[in-house]
Amino acid sequence: MANEQNLKKIRSTSEARELGARGGKASGVARRKKKELTTLCKELLEMPMHPGKLTKLKTAEDIMGEDPNLTIKEAMMLAQIQRAMDGDTRAFGAIAELFEAGVAEDRQRALTEAAHSAEAYRIDPLLIADTFAPVRRDILAGGHSEYVLYGGRGSTKSSFISVEIPELLKNNPQMHALVLRQVGNTLRDSVYNQLLWGVDLLGLGDEFEAKVSPMEITYKPTGQKIYFRGADDPNKVKSIKVPFGYIGILWLEELDQFKGPEAVRKIEQSAIRGGDVAYKFKTFNPPKSANNWANQYIQIPNPKRLDHHSTYQEVPTEWLGQAFLDDAAYLKEVNPDAYEHEYLGIANGSGGMVFDNVECREITDDEIKQFDRIYRGVDWGWYPDPFHYAAMHYDAARQTLYIFDEYRANKQSNRETADALFARGVTGGDLIQCDSAEQKSVGDYRAFGLLARAVEKGPGSVDYSMKWLQSLRKIIIDPVRCPAAAQEFLHYEYERDKDGNIISGYPDTDNHAIDAVRYAMQPVWRKKGR
Repeated sequence: MANEQNLKKIRSTSEARELGARGGKASGVARRKKKELTTLCKELLEMPMHPGKLTKLKTAEDIMGEDPNLTIKEAMMLAQIQRAMDGDTRAFGAIAELFEAGVAEDRQRALTEAAHSAEAYRIDPLLIADTFAPVRRDILAGGHSEYVLYGGRGSTKSSFISVEIPELLKNNPQMHALVLRQVGNTLRDSVYNQLLWGVDLLGLGDEFEAKVSPMEITYKPTGQKIYFRGADDPNKVKSIKVPFGYIGILWLEELDQFKGPEAVRKIEQSAIRGGDVAYKFKTFNPPKSANNWANQYIQIPNPKRLDHHSTYQEVPTEWLGQAFLDDAAYLKEVNPDAYEHEYLGIANGSGGMVFDNVECREITDDEIKQFDRIYRGVDWGWYPDPFHYAAMHYDAARQTLYIFDEYRANKQSNRETADALFARGVTGGDLIQCDSAEQKSVGDYRAFGLLARAVEKGPGSVDYSMKWLQSLRKIIIDPVRCPAAAQEFLHYEYERDKDGNIISGYPDTDNHAIDAVRYAMQPVWRKKGR
């Protein structure tokens, strides 16, 4: 116990420094001895078992000497090493267990130190194009869980992700990363080399170790992994077993090549498990057809997602080179449409879409309060065709239609759907334009107290109403309030012949919200001159 009798007084600061140096040296010697002990165990476990080979190793006594500070664990390891060197196989197995436990302790220690580090690792902001600075700030602040980066050729969006992933790994020691493309045999020449480029650019080559069989990059201080997989073999995604922690970083490169939003959701559900925080990155060059699922994916806002568009024009010219800039300028001159698509990342192809005037965004409560006239329509259905009710406002001066409310159901009676409309604020004085194919249902609604009216149909009425909708400056749909309408209007295409050529005709499928809107707006589009 420390007290005045057994405390030794230090006479000077120089003596204090000398005593501190001795203590540091002694501590360093002890640490080196322990490290040499672990090294001896590793050599013993990994060396080829040839006759006479063991005798070439230094003995445990040579390493530890006369050390009175040996722990019980270290003494046990020394005794087992001595027996193993004499040919005791059971002792060899005990060494293996002790060594693996030591490796696990070292890894956990590194993870703990990284997690409690006072200074977070930060990349040099000059290594990324200025256009991505707001995105990176949002990532570091935890603003969103998903980031979709899309744009034209040479926008450096993939380069940005390749330096952002190492930064996230170093600052989140329990996370691993998974990088995917649709086709597995494209990984090595694209995202794998891209990540190696990013690590090298950051000057972290000594901290990361790469191998190709299996294809992965390891952050050596903690053992965190960057895995690479192809979505063409889903079992390889499901079979990933991380050594600790969880996969918290996911990068889907060339998003448009994946097989649609459902396939992407399954990948996300299979890959990201076990952690409270995750980062999902999706990058792609928009396909020419605006009807491609990836182009439509970014048209529907998501509060958990940050979308960012970039072009080569926002990148320092010296990064791209004069040859790249000359090619872009030449294409702009000879083929402006191709330039707009390839270099500016604009989906400027028709792709067979019926409606190219749809805008999906939030329609606020304040906007709805200003709507002076509401139009309502109903398309009858049971199963598999659904019942669909739609409510909207038309701004004639700006030729803009606002679709802000809907109700969709399967296998509900007329009484049930009528009650649902009453619950949504529809009153007996609100006109509802209904499909005339079910006159009995129109009569039921009237009996329930709703002002239902059957629409007038006739030759050319479908074509006429569809062309009117297409002629509007904008059809604004709130995707949260009206998800079914957003889905239908964004995906509705012209009919095609057996060879895939577009023909003039509107398919009578997946158009229940569209029909409800047509019925609701009949009082407007049937007016003379419309």
